[in-house]
Amino acid sequence: MAVDRSTELAALDATLTSIEKVLDLPRLRVELSDLEAQAGEPGLWDDTAKAQEVTTRLSGVKTDIERVEGVRGRLDDLAVLFQMAAEESDEGVEAEAEGELDTLKRDVSSLEVRTLLSGEFDQREALVQITPGAGGVDSQDWALMLWRMYYRWAERHGYPLDVHEWQEAEEAGVKSVIFQCKAPYAYGTLAGEHGVHRLVRISPFDNQARRQTSFAMVDVTPVVDTADAVEVDEKEIRVDVFRSSGPGGQGVNTTDSAVRITHLPTGIVVSCQNERSQIQNRATAMIVLQTKLLERTREEEAAAMDAIRGTKGDIAFGSQIRNYVLHPYQMVKDLRTGMESGSTGPVLDGEIDDFVEAAIRWRRTSGDEGQD
Repeated sequence: MAVDRSTELAALDATLTSIEKVLDLPRLRVELSDLEAQAGEPGLWDDTAKAQEVTTRLSGVKTDIERVEGVRGRLDDLAVLFQMAAEESDEGVEAEAEGELDTLKRDVSSLEVRTLLSGEFDQREALVQITPGAGGVDSQDWALMLWRMYYRWAERHGYPLDVHEWQEAEEAGVKSVIFQCKAPYAYGTLAGEHGVHRLVRISPFDNQARRQTSFAMVDVTPVVDTADAVEVDEKEIRVDVFRSSGPGGQGVNTTDSAVRITHLPTGIVVSCQNERSQIQNRATAMIVLQTKLLERTREEEAAAMDAIRGTKGDIAFGSQIRNYVLHPYQMVKDLRTGMESGSTGPVLDGEIDDFVEAAIRWRRTSGDEGQD
């Protein structure tokens, strides 16, 4: 006998209707039409900054509309599928409908989380830096594991990542990785990852196979926008070129195309080696520098950025936001949200949506955004 799922379907319909109202689909469709018209103008790329702003927003609006419309269509189809299963007493169709119901619940929940990304900087791309802390070579290896986790997460969602800086450690792992997640709402999505991440495992670098605790800092900032870019005097920077290393395509190590920029008044150093062209790397490094200078300026003028990003603190025990325990038991637990999972392998392989979404809800309810 088929189980009656009408109450659950009605609840999903109500939640989706609420999401549609919050996102204001009619307004989004009007905006999409306007953006498509702008994107089709012949002289659009005469102003590169304006063109990038238009195309990025166009992509974001189109994605929002397609996601909501897609879920709405699937929900309507699911009601028909359950009705068909009941009328024909078809266990195969019923099992298919039950599976789709579980998937749809997760997708509606993700859409609901998207409506929470309404902070001042949430819609921007994200600049993420991973830095090892206490723990020596194990922490350097842990920083590399975190990079792989975020890389795999972005890959699952089709989000492009640009690696701006890659400093390999001598024995294993990395000293620093800076990458940009180039997707709409990337900052709002990843802001909850900002903080210290703690790993407990049997060290692969200890010949006595002892348990080791390692730490790494994940620093997440919104990418600077042309409207709030900090002007940088050419006289106040030193530009050095060097040969690229680390991840890259064929030929990445054959020319001195990587660029390092030092901002002399503040001592801030940034580098980029993602592109083959020295000119492109310089331009990207300048964006990273402007982002860091903007962050510094805001921190000096007010506590606004601290409220947005959270505080850094020491990269050591007691300061972590999330624990990843591989020994003596398997568990990943976020100390702020209480979200936990015993599937450590999949989590480290990029299946972190549950943690990301829980952190978004936590930021919203705790008032940690400081942006409303």
